[in-house]
Amino acid sequence: MAPDRAVMTAPATARPRSSAREYFESICAAVILALFVRTFVFQAFKIPTGSMQDNLLIGDHLMVNKMLYQDGGAGVLPSREVERGDVVVFKFPEEPERDFIKRVVGLPGETLQIGRQQVLIEGDPLPEDYTRFVHGGQPGMREYRVPDGHYFVMGDNRDNSHDSRFWGALPAENIKGKGLFIYWSYGAPREEYLETRLSRRFVDLLLLPVRFFSRTRWDRFFTPVQ
Repeated sequence: MAPDRAVMTAPATARPRSSAREYFESICAAVILALFVRTFVFQAFKIPTGSMQDNLLIGDHLMVNKMLYQDGGAGVLPSREVERGDVVVFKFPEEPERDFIKRVVGLPGETLQIGRQQVLIEGDPLPEDYTRFVHGGQPGMREYRVPDGHYFVMGDNRDNSHDSRFWGALPAENIKGKGLFIYWSYGAPREEYLETRLSRRFVDLLLLPVRFFSRTRWDRFFTPVQ
């Protein structure tokens, strides 16, 4: 009787994935990464009004650092506390679904007072070389103490800014991030950015390729937000 012979079988080969599946997986990974970056790291923001002129113009598109003020940012990106002079994007306390952008003027626990063209912090004048006064002054305010966990924010265009002078201090948890730089600047009128009618917005979108080169402010590309 013949001895038993070992029977060798060929190793199973992995079934090649289809190109369609690979494309689908790549797209899903890219979408997840983009959502992660937008939610936790960076976010785009555009300027719809003139409250920050002349430093930020209507139509400036900014990149916002969302990790700078997060405790978990250390080790991934540098993190720190909010500082006076920071230009921050935040959820408007009265309408949280809307994002505003203003400059931090008063810190938690500070007492400030606003004169016609001067802000006093603890009685000392605050140097501000970024402000704009179209009508020669700004609404004054008697002594005001910024509550703990809040910030007093104002627009650089003091005659045309809806800010803490009118709706109070900004809760720290409403701050989304700090403006980094302008990645594109498009010189459309204010009314175009505030337009809510879908038909009008659709027409503006169709005209964008025609207007792109003439309305783009090329000299503002990658300008830091200061």
